[in-house]
Amino acid sequence: MSIILGIDPGSRITGFGLIKSQGQKYQYVTSGCIRVQPGTLSERLQQIFDGLSEVIRQYNPDEAAIEQVFMSKNADSALKLGQARGVAIVAASHHALDVAEYSARQIKQAAVGHGAADKRQVQHMVMTLLGLSAMPQSDAADGLAVAICHANTMQSMVTQLGANKRRRGRVR
Repeated sequence: MSIILGIDPGSRITGFGLIKSQGQKYQYVTSGCIRVQPGTLSERLQQIFDGLSEVIRQYNPDEAAIEQVFMSKNADSALKLGQARGVAIVAASHHALDVAEYSARQIKQAAVGHGAADKRQVQHMVMTLLGLSAMPQSDAADGLAVAICHANTMQSMVTQLGANKRRRGRVR
């Protein structure tokens, strides 16, 4: 069983979610948002680093995954998102976690079943998949969806590896 930290980076709100994953079964651990307070850019980025570092220290995840940056019409927003994403990756790496990266389309496909899902659909499916009694906040749900995507990807790789070994006659 592994604990996976999913991160939905943002320059104002960074969502996170932790799940336990064993095979195709997921268990909710926690989720939340790091809400960045006004300040200089370096102060805001430090808040993201400190917030994620605290989550990592408290829950000791085995793996981390993060959403890739998407291209935006607003270059300034894309740059700020990239900086927040970089700080999140450094926070995970600082705590010796490997970080997998997934596109928004991959995450939505894993959580909802199609890559064009809207935020409400992601929230609903995350709630359903994890057996939550209430719908998580949007950014927290996105963090959980990233963790679910990573768990699905890792399980698919394990299944594929096993199938390849059986085809080659290596597993008895």
